Amino acid sequence: MSQPRRLQAGELAQVLPPGGLTLVSSCSAESDLLAAEVAAAGGALDDMAFSGIFVPGLNRKDWRAGERSRVLSFFMTPQLRELGHRLEFLPICYQDVVALYRARRPTAALFMCSPPDANGNCSFGTEVSFIADFWRDVPVRIAHINPAMPRTPGDVGIPFSELTAYYEGEQALRGTPDSPPDAVSQQIAAHILPYIEDGATLQTGLGKIPDAVLDGLADRRNLRMHTGLIGDGALRLVQSGAMADGPSALVGVAIGSEALYAGLDNPHFQFRPISQTHDLKLLGTIDRLVTINSALEADLFGQVYAEITPKGAMSGPGGASDYARGGRLSPHGLRIIAFPSTAAKGTVSRIISPFAAGGPVSLSRWDVDLIVTEHGVADIRGKGYDARAEALIAIADPAHRDNLNNTWREIAARL
Repeated sequence: MSQPRRLQAGELAQVLPPGGLTLVSSCSAESDLLAAEVAAAGGALDDMAFSGIFVPGLNRKDWRAGERSRVLSFFMTPQLRELGHRLEFLPICYQDVVALYRARRPTAALFMCSPPDANGNCSFGTEVSFIADFWRDVPVRIAHINPAMPRTPGDVGIPFSELTAYYEGEQALRGTPDSPPDAVSQQIAAHILPYIEDGATLQTGLGKIPDAVLDGLADRRNLRMHTGLIGDGALRLVQSGAMADGPSALVGVAIGSEALYAGLDNPHFQFRPISQTHDLKLLGTIDRLVTINSALEADLFGQVYAEITPKGAMSGPGGASDYARGGRLSPHGLRIIAFPSTAAKGTVSRIISPFAAGGPVSLSRWDVDLIVTEHGVADIRGKGYDARAEALIAIADPAHRDNLNNTWREIAARL
């Protein structure tokens, strides 16, 4: 087998065939070097489509090449929105993303990885998820070998000898600061903590609420994690003594501070591809799987909205819908949606009328067990329309409850 070619600036088009679908690493592993090389290659790449999991506020590259190039994305960023008709935005769940990649068969991959280890393997580091599942079926594999990328336990990565070509260069990883939770996040977490018992397995997203929950679990024992995404709170949890022995935190992507990235060699962590982190059959075998996700709004039927803001589309349902299905299959599973009760400095209620939603339903009323705000917990399991509405109004901000009660009376009269 020939050795991969080391590339210099301006040489990408010599090894990346024009057209086709190219996977790119994103999240914390988005490469400035590869994005710059794509831009420099320009029209030589023809109508190539670039695709990845582009996180708003974190990933700011538009992966623009020539005028015929395109981007396929499942989240919306301001930079991608500027592409107009050259953006294909598909608001679908992660299981459907996997099916799409299998059907369209990517022809190339551009990704960041660590330098090779003693066995010649380059770790995908902080973003294992999709690339670890698909690289073997992708004929052209071009790496940005980044000395700043930590080696993460779990997936072995890609052998250096399997690369088509590579660039070398050090780049700080994309990240978010580790900031302390605010008072509202702490109040929400305090309502969630009683529902998490010793021996539970946790799935969470990013943000102050998940971190506040994880920080409150230091006194539990034999916990596990099975999640697509972790932040700094997950590192503090595995360091707290609350986790089960051995590799008890199965994860796909890490996004956080430099301290998080420096701590990913902790033996509790096992980085795994999307085929494991989001696998419904595997999730269904986990006893006491507790999923904790956020949303923009929930209506009085218990339907959850997480995709469209007043500024426009932000994402598809992402992984939350996959975990909702997995949580339904889990013995003694529990699915929690948590968010502050208001937006716009208290002027807008996030508990809403079913007819006031600003976007599609992300999670149906059968995909959620508990909805939590700083004002309490609405347990909507097994409840009829009136009981659901009553429980949800009780956790709305007090300033908005009268209006919600009046709205519900009008709705209930038509049921």
